[in-house]
Amino acid sequence: MLRVLSLIAFLMPGLLSAQQVERQPAYLLQVPSSVPAIFIAETDTSTLHRFSSVSIDGFNRDERYMSVGQNGVGKQKPWDRRTPLGLYFVTEQLDTSKLHEKYGPLAFPLDYPNAWDRANERSGDGIWIHGVSPDGGRRPPFDTDGCIALPNEELLALEKQFIPLTTPVIVTRAIQWVSAADAALLRNELNDALDAWALSQRDGDLHRYFSLYETNFAYRGLDRNTWSSFRTQTLSVPIQEFEIADVLLLADPEETGLYLSRFHQRVIRDDSVIETIKRLYWHRNAQGELRIVAEDNG
Repeated sequence: MLRVLSLIAFLMPGLLSAQQVERQPAYLLQVPSSVPAIFIAETDTSTLHRFSSVSIDGFNRDERYMSVGQNGVGKQKPWDRRTPLGLYFVTEQLDTSKLHEKYGPLAFPLDYPNAWDRANERSGDGIWIHGVSPDGGRRPPFDTDGCIALPNEELLALEKQFIPLTTPVIVTRAIQWVSAADAALLRNELNDALDAWALSQRDGDLHRYFSLYETNFAYRGLDRNTWSSFRTQTLSVPIQEFEIADVLLLADPEETGLYLSRFHQRVIRDDSVIETIKRLYWHRNAQGELRIVAEDNG
């Protein structure tokens, strides 16, 4: 089987009711052990939640105060001073000693705009998680140019939790919760779709492969027809091995029916090995089918 199943691994200290144990954030569908923590920035309450993956018994959550953009959320363009909503990843840790003191002791850029943002013509950049001026203390809830700002002592305590190219940061207005059973059903459906995508490439089944992409799919400026022609040439070379691992499955907090699968991909063809980190954005269409609407690496 190409599917690599991994359970959402969470542990909450203390006593919980049966109802609490069975509920989880709607966005966390499958988290591999390679992702030790996920952050959910809840803008309505100015709260940054950290969910730690440690066991299958529940989840461990802690909270910290944060500030967001002066004009709220829903970033669309440069300098609108809004914080983007969606699924993002930490890309690096910056050396703030060379930056203005307003960024505090640490800064972690996010990968806005991602492939889904670009597909929706959202632009701009420079969205970070950072600290505040040495005497800045706790900034007002809406007080940045679009970044997420934490008090310096809180950010320093989290430094090792922000792992470049690994740690997800989900930005939402208010956390939605679902039952563990509903999350499991959706997780299985997404894994089945991902299996079909992987198997179609391994088996050279181009009809099946292209059927998994939505008609309006585009890739880095290429429309679906142009991209399909390019992929047909690439897939004409037989694949000896096709493996996926460390599958992360997330639901988008803003777009209903939009999901992200992010995983390590290993392909062997002509005795050469190509390893990449792949992202597929799946959307449920009017017929209730999951189709790929955006794609990216990293």
